[in-house]
Amino acid sequence: MKITVFSAKAYDKEYLQQANRGFELAFIESRLNQQTVALAAGSQAICVFVNDQLDKAVLQELKMMGVQHIALRCAGFNNVDLEAARELGLQVSRVPAYSPEAVAEHTLALVLTLNRRLHKAYNRVKEGNFSLQGLLGFNLHGKTVGIIGTGRIGLATGRLFKGFGCQLLGHDPLPSDDWQAMGGQYCALQKLFSEADIVSLHCPLTPQTRHMINDQSLALMKDGVMLINTSRGGLIDTGAVIRSLKNRKIGYLGLDVYEMEGDLFFEDLSNQIIQDDLFQRLATFPNVLITGHQGFFTHEALSQIAATTMHNLYLAQQQRTDKTSFLV
Repeated sequence: MKITVFSAKAYDKEYLQQANRGFELAFIESRLNQQTVALAAGSQAICVFVNDQLDKAVLQELKMMGVQHIALRCAGFNNVDLEAARELGLQVSRVPAYSPEAVAEHTLALVLTLNRRLHKAYNRVKEGNFSLQGLLGFNLHGKTVGIIGTGRIGLATGRLFKGFGCQLLGHDPLPSDDWQAMGGQYCALQKLFSEADIVSLHCPLTPQTRHMINDQSLALMKDGVMLINTSRGGLIDTGAVIRSLKNRKIGYLGLDVYEMEGDLFFEDLSNQIIQDDLFQRLATFPNVLITGHQGFFTHEALSQIAATTMHNLYLAQQQRTDKTSFLV
């Protein structure tokens, strides 16, 4: 089976080749969209990532080319029109759990860096400036952390915060016994927003969760709240967050994702003029820390992603007669 791998970076090639189970892999650096879909010609399957576009038009083109399986090498699937895939008889698989600790640890890295101004302290010391003025932080111990989404990543994040002595509030339409076993409490979103010192997002992007952080939800939060998003950028209304940064409702903002990241992240744009005015405005705030969707980027996570992706493709090859769409 020939597989075209879109949005392929050097590390994707390295880990997927290590996990390859005898497939013919063609690596394409370009993202998948209507302009690049022709590059999948001759393939029976494609492998895609978070910013590849798989709308109905692209899926129809893939079907006409003879593609039978779409393997997502990520957990989220909001970039795929699943209804169209089902109608076309295209199989869809994903990697629902690779290394929840990787994202959880990155979440804590954002929290600690923002709180103790480690990025600012690093630059100061490099310049010979050892003043502590402006670097004052707060103890995490005793603070209330609200975690929205208590799946594998939310649970892993909760365990880390628990180790710091934090109180845990959670919200999830599917409650977890593990969350309650480690001392976490479930509550309505309104209560979580109003009582949490730190709000951390760990839920999928769906029509119901899109822009769940908006003017109304932000108004419920404590003044000076810390907001962290390592899940999906579309959970946050960027304009609303900018307004809340300007009026100091948000005291700290840590983002590993951004709702318009498709034209920015995973690329070296250091010699270009970035045209996204909202992103540029976000980057001007001294209490905002943005990383380029690297929460998953550990050796352990990449190894598991590659292994699961190849296993999904192996299963797809064994089940070619099954024309139903599925998520693994």
